[in-house]
Amino acid sequence: MALRRFLFPVVFVLLPAMPVFAAGDDNTNSKTPDCPRGQVYDSTAKQCVAAKTSRLSDEDKTRYAYHLAKKGEYQAALDLLNTLKNGNTAEAWNYRGYATRKLGRTDEGIGYYQRSLALDPTYAKAREYLGEAWLVKGRPDLAKAQLKTIATLCGYRCEEYRDLQAAIDGHPES
Repeated sequence: MALRRFLFPVVFVLLPAMPVFAAGDDNTNSKTPDCPRGQVYDSTAKQCVAAKTSRLSDEDKTRYAYHLAKKGEYQAALDLLNTLKNGNTAEAWNYRGYATRKLGRTDEGIGYYQRSLALDPTYAKAREYLGEAWLVKGRPDLAKAQLKTIATLCGYRCEEYRDLQAAIDGHPES
């Protein structure tokens, strides 16, 4: 009993000193900073470096290519993806599909999404973007098929499901 009386106040003294980690504050959810033209964010060095630096990982280049595409710099994203040592990853094909679709080359984008899904059939983001491409092509039936598959992968509340459902409903979020 005496030990409990001692430990109880100690816990309240030490508790505020313990580090607190915010939800979503990991590397996958953190914002990628903008870099000057010709530079890419290096997640190891935590700074922008020349895109032609040999120490840059394909993962950093792929991630930054997606960042560029989401900012509307589609050709710059494709140019960066062209520099990958191994461009045969689900992410690289998906982001290549996204950039080409946004440039109006929807059929080409669909082919890239399909290559992405051949490597990882459970990649919900590629399925979302493929569904959006099918909507552009006037095939809501195929978009809904992707939505159904996304529901089995991550449920009805995941971002990919919500975004594709919004696109199907005519209210895309982005």
